[in-house]
Amino acid sequence: MVDNIKRDFIQDFGEAYHMFGLPRLMGRIVGLLLHADSPLSLDSITEQLNVSKGPVSQIIKRLRDHNQVKRVWIPGDRKDYYSADKNIFENSFVHHMKMMEHNLTIAKKYHQLVKNNKYNGSDAFKNNIQEMELFFEKVQLHYSRLIDDWRTIKDE
Repeated sequence: MVDNIKRDFIQDFGEAYHMFGLPRLMGRIVGLLLHADSPLSLDSITEQLNVSKGPVSQIIKRLRDHNQVKRVWIPGDRKDYYSADKNIFENSFVHHMKMMEHNLTIAKKYHQLVKNNKYNGSDAFKNNIQEMELFFEKVQLHYSRLIDDWRTIKDE
């Protein structure tokens, strides 16, 4: 039963990451690390997922860059070990917030250009850019509130 739950959890995490346009393997690695009781070496990750070391190593680097995975030192062992960061969900969400913030920056840039340059192009574009800016301002506001609420709950 435990093996089935572990397998399904890892598979479902892979599919969830894929739905966000990320590699399935990335989600499977995260799922495996979330399930693990202790840090795992690259060899252990590749063995348990039945994949080659190269892609796992590249994905681990990306996950570390986004603070989802951390390298763990095991005394007396020269291998690198990895575990899910203790704030993996918050860190993942903050990364997503940055992507939404980038969309807001794009909207503001083009909204300003359209306003200042007496843009004679499509009214649809003007309206879409204005709506884009408003939408991502609201997203940013709600995301900021959510992360503040989360941090309050977590600190209790």
